[in-house]
Formats: sequence, C-alpha cells, structure tokens
Amino acid sequence: MTDRRPFLYESHVDLGAKIVPFGGWEMPLQYATGTVAEHLACRHDAVVFDVSHLGTVRCDGPGMFDALQNTLTNDLRKVEPGRAQYTHLLNDAGFVVDDIIVWWMGDEEFDVMPNASNTSGVTGALPGVDVTSERCILAVQGPQARAKVATVDQRFADVGRFRTTRFDYAGVEVRVAGTGYTGEAGLEIAVPNEAAEQMLASIVAAGITPAGLGARDTLRLEAALPLYGHELTLASTTLEAHLGWVLGWDKETFRGREAVEHERARGVERGLTGVIVEGRQPLRDGGEVLIDGASVGVLTSGNFSPVLECGIGMGLLAGDLTAGTPVSVALRGREIAATVVDLPFVRKVK
Repeated sequence: MTDRRPFLYESHVDLGAKIVPFGGWEMPLQYATGTVAEHLACRHDAVVFDVSHLGTVRCDGPGMFDALQNTLTNDLRKVEPGRAQYTHLLNDAGFVVDDIIVWWMGDEEFDVMPNASNTSGVTGALPGVDVTSERCILAVQGPQARAKVATVDQRFADVGRFRTTRFDYAGVEVRVAGTGYTGEAGLEIAVPNEAAEQMLASIVAAGITPAGLGARDTLRLEAALPLYGHELTLASTTLEAHLGWVLGWDKETFRGREAVEHERARGVERGLTGVIVEGRQPLRDGGEVLIDGASVGVLTSGNFSPVLECGIGMGLLAGDLTAGTPVSVALRGREIAATVVDLPFVRKVK
C-alpha cells in the first residue's frame, strides 16, 4: 500500500524537507537546518509543523454531545463550546484505542482529532464524518508563536490555551485551537486545502521556522507527552500512563469503564517513568531497564534531549521507582548507567 502524500507535500519539498513515511503518510522529517535546530527554535522562538496526517472526525448534529460523553473517557461537562479537551477512547477491556483532542466548536458541533493511523477506530465508535482529506492542520508552537502569527492575522494570536474558534480567512472558514504537542504555548490551525499553501507561506514569511516530525518527537518527549503506539497502546491503560485525570468518574459511563474501575481497585503494577543518562548517548524505545540485573520493563520512547544535552527515555516500568533511583538500560548489546527522574524532563511555564 502506497503512503499518502499530504496536500502540502510540494510546499515541503520546496522548503527543503527530507520526506519519510509515517503512519501511512509521506511527511517531512526535518528541513535543511536539522532536527536539533528546529527543536531549539520551538523552545526559544516559534516553529510551524504540518500535522495534516492527524485525523479530523466531524461530529455535528443532534445527540452528538451524548454520543461523545458516553463513549470517550473525559467529562465534557467540565468544558463548554469554544473549548478543547484531551480525552481517551478505550475498548471494553479498558485498553487505549487512541488519545484524542476534541474541539468543541458549537452546541452540537465537535471536531474529534485522532492520531494518524486511528481515524477508522474513531469513526467505528462515534457517528461522525471523516473530513481529514479536506483540510490541512498547521501547528504553530513556541514562546513567540502568538506574537509572530499575529502579523499574519491578530485573530490567530487571540486564541487562548485550550480555546477554540472559527472565522473567515482568505475566503474560507478556518478553525483554530490553542493546543499543541510540544510543551510550549501555541495553536493549531485547520485550514481548507484550497487556502493551505497560502497559509503556510504566510506563516513562514512571518519568521516562523518550518519544523518536521523529528523535532516534534523530541519536543513531546522532553515534555513527557505520550505517543500512541508507544506509551499508549492496546496493551496499556490510562492509569498506567498516570493520566487518570482524563477518566470521568463523575459521569454515568464511558466505554471501558467497568474494566478501568477494576484496575483502579486493584492498583496498577507499572507506571510511566522517566530515566536520564549523563552522556550524549540517545536512549531508544525497546531498551530494557534493569535494576541490579533484573528487568523492570522496557523504554517506550527514547532520544537525545537538545535542551538537556543528554539521553532521555520513558517507559511503563514496574514498581514504585522514585527520582534518583539508579538503573541501567540494556541497549544494542551494552548496559548504560541511568537514573530515574521526575517527569516531565523539561518543564515550561505557559
């Protein structure tokens, strides 16, 4: 099966992108400056990612609030129209089908945003329409994101954290949310395809650096944000990822609730844990974490941290491992000394 090309594929090539397959798509991994430079540009200035490979399932019409409320884990009553909410979709066994951002656009109007490869899982659980192919999503992230995107249109900069809005721009309706996946302030813009090239060009012309999936991954890892297929899978749970706050215990039901109630009662045997090494050796997913030679689990993500200038990783590890606990990571035939640390690795004030 051939990977899909995003609508802005040629724009990325023109910007010097290195293209790689990801989640069934051909996506920019990095541009000429490289992943580390793009990462640091996001931490100190502003970057733009094309995240059009993410899904959009439009759930509009009577009864949609109840459909989402009774299926997804988080409690929509905590928010209101004009807000975004992070939530999970579980199966009946309580394992994670996907983690999702819901953009609540109007009274019974929701844009449900699944991960790249999981859109069909959402359309199978919710009565929505897949509109992924009709729009592009550009994520503008970093401490200067709002100041710079204001030079494109002030209305983008006015969207607050986890707020949503829509307005006419260049003759089309754009939808905007104050969300992202980097640990930095920023926003995500859903723009119809016919205006997407102009939108990307305007954002880049505003001095916002194009960034690829490589930097997006190292940024989310420093911020300890879970990635579906790594920290969250059909063999892991919301509670193991220390994300119990997305479970709406005060509402009547959500899919998988009975299984999660049993898990909560018995307690989890493993939890998301961060480890760090002193040197520049990147850690990698699949590395086995050992204490006194005994395995306590494997890393689900690992890389080099451009901010900390050392290797970092996280995984679902057994036991109550506190910060400062010495461990080792078996990687490519050798053991690397490491230490348990509190998450996130890099904490940002928004």
